[in-house]
Amino acid sequence: MKKSTKSWLLFMMAALFALVLGACSSNEAPKSADDANKTASDSQYPIKIKHALGTTTIDKKPQRIATIAWGNQDVALALGTVPVGFSAANYGIKDNDTGMLPWTQQKAAELGENKPTIYQDTDGLDFEAIADSQPDVILAAYSGLTQEDYDKLSEIAPVVAYQAQPWVTSWRDMIKYDALAMGMEKEGAQLIKDTEKTIQDAVAKYPAIQGKQAAFVAFDAKDFSKFYVYTTADPRGEMLEELGMTYPASIQKQVKDDASFYIELSAENADALNDAEIFVTYGDDTTLKALQKDPILGKVPAIKAGNVVVVEDNTPLAAAGTPTPLSIPYTIDDYVSKIAEAAENVQ
Repeated sequence: MKKSTKSWLLFMMAALFALVLGACSSNEAPKSADDANKTASDSQYPIKIKHALGTTTIDKKPQRIATIAWGNQDVALALGTVPVGFSAANYGIKDNDTGMLPWTQQKAAELGENKPTIYQDTDGLDFEAIADSQPDVILAAYSGLTQEDYDKLSEIAPVVAYQAQPWVTSWRDMIKYDALAMGMEKEGAQLIKDTEKTIQDAVAKYPAIQGKQAAFVAFDAKDFSKFYVYTTADPRGEMLEELGMTYPASIQKQVKDDASFYIELSAENADALNDAEIFVTYGDDTTLKALQKDPILGKVPAIKAGNVVVVEDNTPLAAAGTPTPLSIPYTIDDYVSKIAEAAENVQ
C-alpha cells in the first residue's frame, strides 16, 4: 500500500480517489471466492485462483515468493518463507530506515535474513527490481493493483490480486489467498486459527469492551468541516467488531455501499456519530482537545466525554491498523488495552 511518509491521513485521502478509479475496472470479482477458486494440496496442480483482475494459474509449487503492497510479506514470513523481495513499509517506521516494520524485521531475522531485498515503490511499482528478484509468484491479495499494474506484473510471474476491491481485503482473506498461491493452503488455515486465538486471548483480558459501540474515524485537525468513517468493509472497522464491539446504527445508516471502505461526512452530519460510545482515530496528544474545542464535533457525546482512543500517527501501532498475521500478535495487547481504558470510562 502506498503510505505517505507525512501522514496516514494524507495517504488515506489519496486512497479514496484510487478506490473510485479502481471501482471502474471492467473485471467483476467472483460472487463467491470459495466457489470460484480451486483449492489444492501441494501435489494438486495447476492451481487456478480467480480474483478481481483475472484468473491466475500456478503450475507448480513456487519456491521464490515475491510480495508487493501492504502486509503480504507478513503472510509469507509467518508461514516460514522469506520473500525474494517485498515492498518497503513507508508508514509507521519514522524511527528507522530499514523499510520494515518491527514485526516484519523481527520475523525475517528469526528466519535468518537481516537484509532482505526490498522494493522502493512509494511512487509506483518498481517492475525492474521485481523482475530482477526472479519470483515464481507475486503475492498481492491485499493491494491496490490497477489492471495495468497486474498485466505488467503477470509478464514477470503469476500474480494473486484482491478478490473484490482494492484495499479492503481482510487479514483472513490475505492469509487464505496468499497461502493458497504459495501451495500452503493447510498451513494458511492453521495460521488463521492461531491468529484468531491470539485476538481472543487478548480480548478476554478486558471484558469492559464487549458490546460497546465503537467506530474508527479519520479527522483532519486542520479541517474539521468533514471527516471520514471507516466501514466494517475496511480492516480497521472489521477489527473493532472482531474485538467484540459493534458499529453504531447511526453510522451504519449512512453507508450506502456495503463494499465501500469509508464514508465521508460533513460536520453538519456529526449527529451520525452520536450513538458511538468510543472512537478510534489517528493523531497526537493534541487531537482530543482539538476535537473537544470544536463547536460541532465537541458536542458529540463520546468526544465530549473523552472516550477517544488516539493512535499516534506514523507509529507501528498506527500501521497495524491494517492488520497482518505478524502485526496482530505484536500490537494486539497494546491496542486492546487502550480501547479498554476508554471503555471503562463509558457511563
